[in-house]
Amino acid sequence: MSMRPLERLPTIRAKLGSTIVFAVGMTVVLVYFFLGFALRNAVRSADLGELVQIADRAAAFELGEAPKGVTILLLRGGRFTTPGPRGEAPPMFDDGRVHVGTAGNVVYAAVPVRRPGQPRETIYAIREAPGVLPATVHFLRNFWWQFLVASAIAAALALLMVRWLARGMTQPLRDMATAARTMEQGDYSQRVETRSRDEVGQLATAFNRMSSELESLEQLRKDLVANVSHELKTPITALRAHLENLLDGVEQPDPETVQVMLAQADRLGRLVDQLLDLSRLESGDVPLDRQPLALEPLVAEVVSEIQVAGSGRGVQVGCVVPPDLPPVWADRERIHQVLFNLLDNAVRFTPAGGRVKVSASRHNGVCEVSVEDTGPGIEPEHLPRLFERFYRADPARSSKQGGTGIGLAIARSVVEAHGGHIRAQSEPGRGSVFTFDLPVAPAAHTTKEA
Repeated sequence: MSMRPLERLPTIRAKLGSTIVFAVGMTVVLVYFFLGFALRNAVRSADLGELVQIADRAAAFELGEAPKGVTILLLRGGRFTTPGPRGEAPPMFDDGRVHVGTAGNVVYAAVPVRRPGQPRETIYAIREAPGVLPATVHFLRNFWWQFLVASAIAAALALLMVRWLARGMTQPLRDMATAARTMEQGDYSQRVETRSRDEVGQLATAFNRMSSELESLEQLRKDLVANVSHELKTPITALRAHLENLLDGVEQPDPETVQVMLAQADRLGRLVDQLLDLSRLESGDVPLDRQPLALEPLVAEVVSEIQVAGSGRGVQVGCVVPPDLPPVWADRERIHQVLFNLLDNAVRFTPAGGRVKVSASRHNGVCEVSVEDTGPGIEPEHLPRLFERFYRADPARSSKQGGTGIGLAIARSVVEAHGGHIRAQSEPGRGSVFTFDLPVAPAAHTTKEA
């Protein structure tokens, strides 16, 4: 495939400069042609002056041979004594004065012959009047060097202006190319400065946003590796310590020791299962078995499970779900997982004597489910990152509570897979509220299910 002419140029400045210079050149050519067309008759004044000089020399008998294209006529006694060019004959003047003008397709200059004692005679110098195109070309030929100088100056000024403008226009592009080469080596802190609001400025803004997101993703990746390593190392270290103690005879393989080891193994298995579950959810490999789902019985079931699992914590768990709430279009097992994670977190972080409440309502075509607690609350700077993997607002407190740090990340992935949105609101000392919304089941499916 052949390259276009502009594609052969190595830089945008060269392409832009070539385009502008070509456009200026074409504009100058067209302007000068139309200018020559408009001023084509201006040459006739010079031609008439030249004809007057020729006729005057002929009247003084000083003209040896008429210039090419010029015919000399003699008017004597009211008629021309020499034949003229074809076409309309010029008017006859014998009043002793000089006359110039156009007659039909000829231009003429009439000069009287001054010879004492002789009849009045008039010498005519005649030339055919050029047509529109020849007159235009003749005008341009007479002034070609002025046009050439003006064109060169206009092209030079245009090129200088284009290079100056293109330097500012393409600077963000060069900066982005340099930043991209740096980002190839893993440095995502590069940013491009621009104050332009055109397409290049919008591209630079998008580039900065992309580099910022890449930097955040790279930091999340590093945090994920560090957190996974830490979370896996903790139960493995505990298991290894107990096994070494058993081998050294420090501990005996009694049921209590085996139960501790089994708890660590369960924690390790639960962490691996959650990581695999989160990975499948984020990659979309987990199909959703969506069907009309009534929230009231599901919430009651999860609350019952939490009450059994959290017995002895002294936290009151209740639910407020209207019985006439329309069913949602969701996967029952996945929504059960979301509710259990949110309620389990709320119970674990709520002190004894506190309350946890689950409520649901319909707003703008979706059902909103909220889990509210009376715990210590969350600082505002932690709220935007609560649903990131392994992020913990209070790492020391979370570790003591036994969480893995990815329950909220799984909840977000499940809700977003259903087309919903999950969010958190909290004030330190006044508890937290986690809310997610789910689409209402379509009427056709609801009727069929009924």
